[in-house]
Amino acid sequence: MKLIFVNRYFHPDLSATGQLLSDLAFRLAARGREVHVVTSRQRYEDAVARLPARESIEGVQVHRVWTSRFGRAWLPGRALDYLSFYVFSGLCIAQLARRGDLVIAMTDPPLASFPAALSARLRGARLVNWLQDVFPEVAEQLGLRVARGAFGILARALRDYSLRTAALNVVLGARMREVVASLEPAAAQRISVIHNWADGETLRPLPPGDSPLRAQWGLQGRFVVAYSGNMGRVHDFDTALGACERLRTDMDVAFVFIGEGHQRLRLELEVRRRGLANVTFQPFQPREALTVSLGAADAHLVSLQPALEGLVVPSKFYGIAAAGRPAIFIGDADGEIARMLREARCGLVVAAGDAAGLARAILALRDHPAQCREMGANARAAFEARYDLPHAMNQWEAALAQAAS
Repeated sequence: MKLIFVNRYFHPDLSATGQLLSDLAFRLAARGREVHVVTSRQRYEDAVARLPARESIEGVQVHRVWTSRFGRAWLPGRALDYLSFYVFSGLCIAQLARRGDLVIAMTDPPLASFPAALSARLRGARLVNWLQDVFPEVAEQLGLRVARGAFGILARALRDYSLRTAALNVVLGARMREVVASLEPAAAQRISVIHNWADGETLRPLPPGDSPLRAQWGLQGRFVVAYSGNMGRVHDFDTALGACERLRTDMDVAFVFIGEGHQRLRLELEVRRRGLANVTFQPFQPREALTVSLGAADAHLVSLQPALEGLVVPSKFYGIAAAGRPAIFIGDADGEIARMLREARCGLVVAAGDAAGLARAILALRDHPAQCREMGANARAAFEARYDLPHAMNQWEAALAQAAS
């Protein structure tokens, strides 16, 4: 039985979905599975990259299909990139798949599961959907025009078809399971929850004072609150900015935003406009540097717009927990991350828009260092018990066996 994964990005690309897929594919291949990946020749930050069309990496057979190369900046060009990936990934799957094989489709690009479903059905293979988000509902909540009108109706129909015909639908949390079951009741009995993960072998807790980045970034002697990861549309940053403004005179509290994304420029401009000297920005940190970058902070922020609960699960929590740091979640008090923080007693929850409450939560952690350290220890314990990579691997092995049966 072949395992055929489908996603627009794969190793050596450093996008979140590419790294998750690489983790899973390489380890399944190391366990003796025949693993193929159908992907593009692009990189997330380099649409004109020319990665080889075929290669074998750590036992994984990589098939990089041709696509147009307009990139993410121009919306019509991005749509053409998506369309060309749909066509040529579907053809590639049809060539690879045989009866009894499993085709595992991720959600980059959106609706990649539909051509995967058609090709799998044509060849007698079985489809597994691995949902990192729920499209087009995410786009609808963000107010994007692509989710409206005839295209939105068509997108829902294609998505529902792939959910309905899949042998299994893998989602990232309980709230997402509830949403998917409500969208396509016929698939409700074929939904499994497998959280995303971090690698606890390479990402270890580090005392804040031991991170060389504190000195490099000018953070010595301060209580450091970090946001690390993609600064995308789905995240709430206005609450964080409000807390930064309220704490601007507490110069022993420093905020650092690490990473890139759609909202970074707006954040930088807003910090400059408000004259927030307690806020700095740092570039994206490679995976091998996460121990020192995540370890440079005393606490981390995680945020999600409440309307997007069940449609997206912020994956940065897993790295924060692996690093042994408490998290402050900004969003729905009954959201996926909020539930996890309460259950593990490894962080605090603040409602979206409550900048004063976020400032109080930060000061509470600063003023009670023993409690802050205890929450960090609880985070690492919960990570080791539930969210480390080996746990995800075992869950995926069980899910694939279920889908194949």
